[in-house]
Amino acid sequence: MASQPATILVVDDTPESLRFVTATLEKAGMTVLIAGDGAAALQSLELAGERSLPDLVIMDAMMPVMDGFETTRRIKADPRFARLPVIFMTGLTETEHVVRGLEAGGVDYVTKPIVVEELLARIRVHLGNARVSSGSQAALDESGRPLLAVDGAGRLLWATPRSIAMLARLFPPEGLPAPALAAALARHVGSDGQGVVRHDLEDGRLELTLLTRNGSDEWLFRLAEIREGAEERLLAAKHGLTEREAEVLLWISRGKANREISEILGISPRTVNKHLEQVFEKMGIENRASAAAAAVKTLTQ
Repeated sequence: MASQPATILVVDDTPESLRFVTATLEKAGMTVLIAGDGAAALQSLELAGERSLPDLVIMDAMMPVMDGFETTRRIKADPRFARLPVIFMTGLTETEHVVRGLEAGGVDYVTKPIVVEELLARIRVHLGNARVSSGSQAALDESGRPLLAVDGAGRLLWATPRSIAMLARLFPPEGLPAPALAAALARHVGSDGQGVVRHDLEDGRLELTLLTRNGSDEWLFRLAEIREGAEERLLAAKHGLTEREAEVLLWISRGKANREISEILGISPRTVNKHLEQVFEKMGIENRASAAAAAVKTLTQ
């Protein structure tokens, strides 16, 4: 079965340029949408919704009122549109303008006057990359896991529905992500940090665990909303443990030795060991490594 033709949104305030690019893309078998300025582009995406978005945007850099840089920043700030690849089309060739376009969220740029073969080649490359990324994203969306990806500045690249709902609830009306959280993420990835970014909430905390780095400027995090005692309650319910046994298991999962746990919980190491024996029996396992692995699995699901 033949694949559907790609749909390209072309944003340009110059009629002659719009006509030329539209004719070029349609001749190559693509479907073309047009917008005469940045506001019209944003409105077009809003009306299209997530299911009818174009596959790629070609963005003129210099337009009145709202230029292509600002339009692209707004596109990338909306999680519904953040995955859209944007290719800048510009007569500006200075390095600072190229960098500005990439920093705004563009994936590439072509210079005017447009060389048809170059434009089509760049479009095909980025369409291929976007489709691979979209397939991976769809699988993650279906998994229901709270995941998000940010760039090196802490700006949201994409997020699964569950994480979008979580952030919108925790940070109204700032949302996705809140400036303070974005700054913390930027510091974390900027230092090539591993582990967890923690952000305090009124009655708990939000933990973002760095899972992997994809490509040169995409970091993938898993979100977890931690409320006081919530992890212990989850472990107790899942594994049939008492409150104290669940506390011991939680600290085991965090790599703490019996003596450390005794100090944290204010009980003797011998009592910790007795609770741990009950944990092993109830969970049907034989050692602390297996208990820790089972606890981590419960908490991350």
